[in-house]
Formats: sequence, C-alpha cells, structure tokens
Amino acid sequence: MQKTILITGSTDGIGLATAKKLRQQGHRVLLHGRNPQKLAAVQAELGGVSDGGSVSGFVADLSSMTEVEAFAAAVMADTGSLDVLINNAGIFRAANPITAEQLDLRFAVNTLAPYLLTRRLLPLLGDTGRVVNLSSAAQAPVNLQALTGEVQLDDDFAAYAQSKLAITIWSRMLAEELGETGPAIIAVNPGSMLGSKMVQEGFGVAGGDIGIGADILIRAALSEEFAAASGRYFDNDAGRFADPHADAHNPETCAEVMRVIKALLAC
Repeated sequence: MQKTILITGSTDGIGLATAKKLRQQGHRVLLHGRNPQKLAAVQAELGGVSDGGSVSGFVADLSSMTEVEAFAAAVMADTGSLDVLINNAGIFRAANPITAEQLDLRFAVNTLAPYLLTRRLLPLLGDTGRVVNLSSAAQAPVNLQALTGEVQLDDDFAAYAQSKLAITIWSRMLAEELGETGPAIIAVNPGSMLGSKMVQEGFGVAGGDIGIGADILIRAALSEEFAAASGRYFDNDAGRFADPHADAHNPETCAEVMRVIKALLAC
C-alpha cells in the first residue's frame, strides 16, 4: 500500500537515501530542503522513477520558526493526509550559532523546528500515523538557558548532544500527552558516524554507509515492529530499543524541558 511520507532534510545524506528507497518502493515522498535549486534537482531525479509514486518539494529554513510555520501550512494545503513524518534535518556545526529569532541554531533546527512541525501536522497524521525523530547516541543534559537562546554554547558537540537529548525527551513526552489520540512518536539513533555531510564537516571523516541509517528510518516508519513503540527510543548502534540518557526518564527534567519548548513556540 502506498504511503505519503514527509522527510525533512531530504536533499542529501540519510534523508536523501531514505527518500530514494521509499520512492523505489512506490511511496509518495514529500521532500524538504533549504536550497531551492538543490531541492528542484532532487525532485526531478526522484520524479523520474516510473514506479507509480509521486514527489512534492517544500523549501524552508528550519532555523526560522516563521518559515517552519509556513512550511507546515504549505504541507497542509498540499496533502489531505500524512502517514509518516520523518524529522531528519539536523545541524552540528555553526559559524554563527544565534538565529535571527535569537535562538541557538543547533536547538532551533534539531529540537524546536521538528516539535513545531509535528504539532502543526498532527491533523494530517491522526491516530494512525507515525513520527520518526532523529536522535543520536550523543546525548547530554540540556542547558535550559541555551535552549531559550539566553546562553550561547561555544562547543558544537555539546550543543548538538543537548539538542538530541531534547528531541528524545519531547518524543516521549508528546507520545504520552497524545496517547491513543495521536500518531506513534519514536526517537531513533540511526547509527553513529554514518557518512552524512554533517559527520564529514563536523568530524573530518568519511563515515560509514548511510544506507544503514536509511534502512532503520524506513523500518521505524513502516514496519509492524514499531507500530506499538510510541515514546520509545531505538538505538541502531545496539540494534534494539534501549534506554536513552537518564534525563529522558527524569520527570522533573522532562517537565522543565517541555515547559521551555512550549513557551518558546506557544504550542
């Protein structure tokens, strides 16, 4: 059965590899990218696969919550229903880590944008859809002042690890909040040091086969194995569901992170 699947950050890396595989399986893929020319090229490439699927493209800079709102509205206008949202887009290193909205760029793209997009697209996902959130093996306690943009983190790795714990936290908390009325929400570490542009730029290494990451995202999006996994964390390094950082199960910490996220985004 053909599914409609939106993948953020799908013009390169794991996102692109995932989009290609899903197209080959005949699914309708909604692409997203920040660069219009790059997005158009990928859309033309994937639209040429004669497998009965279809491709749409959306341009948005996920560091801007204003653009995320417009992105969500465009998807709502284009699509009657959405089976899967894969929040794949991410950033590791930033020359200027503060956005025009005075947010930390790493938290804006890796944590806040996917939360806002997910919230806005809930009507399309209903109670049968799935949200797959890109987490990481790198997780660290969240500095709430960094999350709000009041404190600037000079260490890219620290900011990245905190942003990935934050998305892992909201994945579980939103899953609990929505219960059976919302989609399954699953946080996934697709695999450490895979050969994405982010790994190459951040660590200066080629990295491993990005197909490993694409395969687990597709499993999380479509397989029965993940149908009842809402709120859980899958560690692809271990090849199983696992416990994330202990803060993701600390009620007080989780409540504070959610309070800040909801206050920042007014949702």
